[in-house]
Amino acid sequence: MWPLNSTASPSGGPNSMANNNVFIQLLFLIITSSGFLFHDTIKVGSCQGDHQRGCVDTEKVALLKFKQGLTDTSDRLSSWVGEDCCKWRGVVCNNRSRHVIKLTLRYLDADGTEGELGGKISPALLELKYLNYLDLSMNNFGGTPIPKFIGSLEKLRYLNLSGASFGGPIPPQLGNLSSLHYLDLKEYFDESNQNDLHWISGLTSLRHLNLGGVDLSQAAAYWLQAVSKLPSLSELHLPACALADLPPLFHFPI
Repeated sequence: MWPLNSTASPSGGPNSMANNNVFIQLLFLIITSSGFLFHDTIKVGSCQGDHQRGCVDTEKVALLKFKQGLTDTSDRLSSWVGEDCCKWRGVVCNNRSRHVIKLTLRYLDADGTEGELGGKISPALLELKYLNYLDLSMNNFGGTPIPKFIGSLEKLRYLNLSGASFGGPIPPQLGNLSSLHYLDLKEYFDESNQNDLHWISGLTSLRHLNLGGVDLSQAAAYWLQAVSKLPSLSELHLPACALADLPPLFHFPI
């Protein structure tokens, strides 16, 4: 740093005042320049970090494999291109970790957009380790069975396959979804099939269950005991399930 002129006369001559003014101007310039550099560095660094971070690569690959197995005549998945899968239609990611946590691919989107999906559901979904919400309702999967591997998506809390034209009985592997809060399989099937309810005993976190239109005649003798063992269940829908004398909506006390 430039020292103040210690030999200045008490009267404060013109040379002393000029030196002091130069020093003050230089000091001000150094401080303000440093401040701008620091501010710009912080701003640019944070913006670059936000823009460079997309979704998790392995999850993006898994979603593309999932897309390859689907039929999409309406091109509703046309946005599934580019590096950041968190920006794709129907895909929601955690804001911090960027892991995929939600897939909303029902026939009718919240914004009113329609688009029917079909084909085969790829087991690549198992790569979405943090997926907690899956909605494929009202699509047309042409009688293909509900994939057993869905029962291995252990973080699922919401599963809606209602009206999606799956075929065959409900896979008992769904009973492995111990974190599930909401399950809707209403009229999921292409053809009527008989199902049992032994598998629901593992759904210990379930609060909402809709099996409307599912043939439960095989469970007629024990269905009430089965559902009453679900400790968190607060709402049960079983209309048209081949169970005699059952009201269409049955509420459990919370």
